[in-house]
Amino acid sequence: MLDFTNKYQNQLMKRFFIPLMLVFAFACKQEPKKELTVQEIVDNSIADSGGKQFNDHKVSFDFRDMSYASDNVGGQRVFTRISALDSTTITDIKRGEGFERYINDSLVMVHDTMAVKYANSINSVHYFVRLPFGLNDGAVNKELLGKETINNKEYYKVKVTFDQQGGGDDFEDTYLYWFDKESFKPDYLAYDFHVNGGGQRFRKAYNERYVGGIRFVDYENYKPKNEDTSILDIGKLYNEGELELLSKIELKNIVVE
Repeated sequence: MLDFTNKYQNQLMKRFFIPLMLVFAFACKQEPKKELTVQEIVDNSIADSGGKQFNDHKVSFDFRDMSYASDNVGGQRVFTRISALDSTTITDIKRGEGFERYINDSLVMVHDTMAVKYANSINSVHYFVRLPFGLNDGAVNKELLGKETINNKEYYKVKVTFDQQGGGDDFEDTYLYWFDKESFKPDYLAYDFHVNGGGQRFRKAYNERYVGGIRFVDYENYKPKNEDTSILDIGKLYNEGELELLSKIELKNIVVE
C-alpha cells in the first residue's frame, strides 16, 4: 500500500521550505552594509600609511632648503630643523612643549614670542609630513561628515578640530580630510587658519611613495579664488575650478632609520 501521508508531508514541506529559504536569502542579501565609524576610517588610514613606524623610526627629509628630522627620544617626540647660510648653521629643536635654538652648536636665548613662532613653524611641517598619523592625538576631535565626490571619485569626508588644551596655538583652525573609500588613503585635505590675516588652503596629494614602510606624499597647494567661502564647500569649489594653485610642497632626500 502506498504511503500517501509521507508523500503529502514531503510535498507540503517543499512547498513552504523553498519559499522560506528564498525569503531568508533575499533578506540576507538586502541587509545593509555596516557603516564605518570615523575612528575606524582613521585607524585604517594610519595602518595603511605605516602604522606606528613614525614612532619607532627616525625620519629625516629636506624641504625648501632646510633639513628636518623627527625622532622619539625617551618616549618624547623631538622635531628638528636645520638651516645653513654661508658659515652659519641654525638648529631649531622642538622637544615636547619646549624649544631650543643653536647657532653653530651654541645655545642662544630666544624671546618667548619668537620661540612660539619658530616651534609652530616646525610643528606644522612635521604635522603634514606625518599625516594621517597625528589624527589620533589626544587633542584631536574627529567627525564624519558623510561622503563627497571629488574629481569623479567618492571619499569619506572627515572634519577635524582641536581642543584648546594640547591643540597648540592653531586650535581654532578647522581641517577637512577626504579618505579613499577603498584604500583609506587621504588623497585631499583642506584647512582654514586665522593667523596672518587668515585664509583657506586645499591640498591634493601626489607622488606617493613608501620609504621604510612609511607613506610619503607631495602636495599641490591651492586657495579659493574668492575669499568669502565656507571651508566645508572647498571640495565643491575644487571640482568647479574655483581654486587657484599657489605652490607645490615637495619632500626630498627622505631617509627612514
